[in-house]
Amino acid sequence: MRTRGDAQPGLAPFAAGPVGGIAAAATALLVALSARYGFHRDELYFLLAGRHLTWGYPDQPPLTPLLARLGAQLFGATPTGVRILPALLAAASITLTALIARELGAGRGGQVLAAGAAACSGDVLGNGHLLSTATFDLTAWLTIILLTLRLSRTGEARWWPLLGVTVGIAMLNKLLVLGLLAALAAGTLAAGPRGLLVPRPRPRPRPRALLGPLTALLAALPFALPVLWWQAAHGWPELTVAQGISATGGAGGRLLVVPLQVLQLSPLLVPLWLTGLSRLLRRPELRWARPIAVAWVVLCVLVMAGGGKAYYPSPLLYALTAAGCEPYAHWARDHRAKLVGGLLAALLTSALAALPVLPASALAVPMKVDPDLGEEVGWPELVHATATGWAAVPAGQRATAVLLTANYGEAGALALYGPALGLPTPYSGHMGLYAWGPPPATATGPVLLVHPAGYAEVEEHFTDCHVVARVDNGHGTANQEQHAAVVLCAGPDRAWAALWPLLRRY
Repeated sequence: MRTRGDAQPGLAPFAAGPVGGIAAAATALLVALSARYGFHRDELYFLLAGRHLTWGYPDQPPLTPLLARLGAQLFGATPTGVRILPALLAAASITLTALIARELGAGRGGQVLAAGAAACSGDVLGNGHLLSTATFDLTAWLTIILLTLRLSRTGEARWWPLLGVTVGIAMLNKLLVLGLLAALAAGTLAAGPRGLLVPRPRPRPRPRALLGPLTALLAALPFALPVLWWQAAHGWPELTVAQGISATGGAGGRLLVVPLQVLQLSPLLVPLWLTGLSRLLRRPELRWARPIAVAWVVLCVLVMAGGGKAYYPSPLLYALTAAGCEPYAHWARDHRAKLVGGLLAALLTSALAALPVLPASALAVPMKVDPDLGEEVGWPELVHATATGWAAVPAGQRATAVLLTANYGEAGALALYGPALGLPTPYSGHMGLYAWGPPPATATGPVLLVHPAGYAEVEEHFTDCHVVARVDNGHGTANQEQHAAVVLCAGPDRAWAALWPLLRRY
């Protein structure tokens, strides 16, 4: 491990003013557009899960539902209120990207370029627009990468506890951070400095070298243990969800891991991250930072092998982009107009792909890049269609009737908007909602079932079913709930206690 005397030369001053200005401008843009469509299905689920806080859910730990609840309580249960925290996290991610560039030797110009590139990228804008687990993951992973670089550059043991705390908090959001740690460890063992992880054999063993990782582990445990305990106690359902993601992606999805990252970052930023990758792998003065480049390759391979989502390695791609900013900052002194034009073009294309800038009726093209944009449209209409279906339930039977949905987005929308229209509490066997059921044994009346179009098999456990309403979002947006069916059934084909396990879905 390096000593203070071995550390790299001092870093350039942090360009706090311009970097902060870019982060603030991005936050303002995100907040201004936050209510342009409506809630995303995942946000509706997080709001609902926030009412049932626990140490875990089948698909995630508790942090994102907690943030949804906090945002709703602080700023209101509206799209803008829930999305203020994601916008602030986006500002943090922009700032962290600039700090990573600084750690890698960037001066004022390189730091500002790194912040500008992050602010113009699709991942930062998309994650800052919606509250999702990826929103916090991007910020937390960039923090871990920054602390890893600081530790590698200086060798100062005081960074280990902070690294451990950050990892622990990240595990409260998603266990996926363990993949980042594995990739960083592999990068460190392959490219050095190995003294961070293992004691040097000569001139004599140094057991104190293990104290740093041990300190980080102890710092992470108070945050990680409750999450791991919950997952173990419930049979590791997050692994089941991961297997489902892998099966859905198929071979084609594995081959698209790198291309989709480039698309989500922005194709116009490719010169920056390719320069950064080359710089980390080839420049001897940055040998200490080489594990970051190796870690990106390793994590891409892990994601391809495991069938994970393409965006998982994206934070490491931002670090590579930050590494490439200093050379381009020098180039920009003579080509400022070209650089500014390129960033503005990246901002425009990223905004069209990730933000609600187009009319809801014109989402067909951007939904091919990011289908999630379409999932922000039509939830009030779904609730009104459900209210129409509920009105078809005979008044004398409503006390024992059940409102059941096929997925958590439908349930979240009905829980949020339904009470104002006289709708009861919805039930669902999807993800975390399974634990909040089944309906009571006294619910022996009709069942009003809401499910996406083309998913009629969910009706097989109910008798005498017929469609009483259809969802129309009013924009022709071909999302998952367009033309969803509201189906009135006479009742379940068996007792709810026996039926409930058959309705569980991941």
